[in-house]
Amino acid sequence: QVQPVESGGGLVQAGESLRLSCVASGSIFSFEVMGWYRQAPGKQRELVATITNGGSTNYADSVKGRFTISRDNAKNTVYLQMNSLKPEDTAVYYCNLEVVMGPDYWGQGTQVTVSS
Repeated sequence: QVQPVESGGGLVQAGESLRLSCVASGSIFSFEVMGWYRQAPGKQRELVATITNGGSTNYADSVKGRFTISRDNAKNTVYLQMNSLKPEDTAVYYCNLEVVMGPDYWGQGTQVTVSS
C-alpha cells in the first residue's frame, strides 16, 4: 500500500507564496501521473495541476502563470510551487499518484489558507 503524505500548507496573505510537497515514502512504484487537487468549503474536489513521467504538465486555468508543478522521481516526490496566492486559492490540497494499470493513491490533504 502506498500512502502519500503532503506538507507545506499554511496561512499566508494574498500575494505571498507556498511550496507544497508530497512524498510516497519508500515506494518503488513508478508513477505515470502525479498531480494536485484541491477542495474548498462547499465545493467539489477539482484538479489543480498534473505532471506525467515524461514531464508534460497541465494546469487549471485559474492557476496558470502562478503555480508550477514538478517532480523528483528519485525521491518519489511531487511539488507544487504556488506564487501570487489569492483568497480563492484557499482549500485543502490533495496529492494524487497514478500507477499504470493500477489504482490511484491519495494523500490526507494539507490546508492552504490565503487571507485578503
